[in-house]
Amino acid sequence: MNKGLVIGIVVLVIIVIGVIAYVEVGMAHRATVTTPTNTTTPTSTSTNKAPVYVWVADAYTAEAQYLDSLFQNSTGITVPPPKSGGSFALAKDIESEGPNAQVTVFIPVALSAASPSYLGNYSSGWAIAFVADQLTIAYTNSSINNQYAREALTYAQEAENGNSTAWYDFFQVLSSGKVKVGISNPNTDPAGFRAWITLELAGYEYANNTFLFYNDMLKNQGNVTASNAAELVSPLEAGQINFLFIYKSAAVAKGLNYIQLPPQINQGDPSYSHLYSMFKYNLSTGPVTGSPIYLFITVPKNANSQMEALQFVTFVVENSQALSKFGLLPLSQGVLFNSTAVPPQIASLLSQGKLVEGGTL
Repeated sequence: MNKGLVIGIVVLVIIVIGVIAYVEVGMAHRATVTTPTNTTTPTSTSTNKAPVYVWVADAYTAEAQYLDSLFQNSTGITVPPPKSGGSFALAKDIESEGPNAQVTVFIPVALSAASPSYLGNYSSGWAIAFVADQLTIAYTNSSINNQYAREALTYAQEAENGNSTAWYDFFQVLSSGKVKVGISNPNTDPAGFRAWITLELAGYEYANNTFLFYNDMLKNQGNVTASNAAELVSPLEAGQINFLFIYKSAAVAKGLNYIQLPPQINQGDPSYSHLYSMFKYNLSTGPVTGSPIYLFITVPKNANSQMEALQFVTFVVENSQALSKFGLLPLSQGVLFNSTAVPPQIASLLSQGKLVEGGTL
């Protein structure tokens, strides 16, 4: 074979081998670089995030579930079903369970429930009011099953239609003992003490005698109690009691008929704050003063995760308008009650004008 031809073939083989090696190295390099992009699933925003456990006043369970679903859909953070009960009872449970309490945020309907009087050392020293509510008196077709209940309802309807003097007649029948009225335990559920304050306000407004209807209710044994208002809904629906003092939003959420009380006595109008504050009720922990009904949110010191808790609080403050569908009045600015330094996230809401100072806790 021609020597030149042999040398040419050898050179050609060497070049081919070199090209193949270069291509294989290049492909291997590209595979190494692109593999993470092609095979790694994008990280969820909820990675390593703790679940948010919500403890809420029983009257607002439906509202809490709605907020929870909005938050979970927005962030991907897990929010198990809320734990509900009377605000004071829940606060005591948070305190007694201490580090073992499975709680992230606490949503009571009384400011004092977030204070050291109930949460003890686990009170953060601050709480935010984010929606307003009012007290009403609920009934069902089954509950107005006697002539006195129907008579009371007739007076209420006359009063709602403009005959304000009929409120006296309504409350006179309501406190007569001839009808049974659900009033939750004031020491476990704030709706209870607010019911008694409403009776004081009604006496003051319509009878010129603050304790007339209050004392008559006690003397005639017209009230039926339970640890929270939610427990009295079934007896109301069954006709075992005739009327029930309950928050308007809860009546709406549970599909109950209700009597629209005037703002002077329903504790739902901040412009009547001074009037409400003239009346008190003595709880086992001391006297409590009438005030506008707000729903509050706070983060106990024994929360399972302060980071997720404050993220949830911020979300609630910025999305409170979503609760208007429940008959609640969203506050254009949340009201911060605090007696200590607040976390940076809360201070930021304050500086942005999303919160206003409302006094001490």
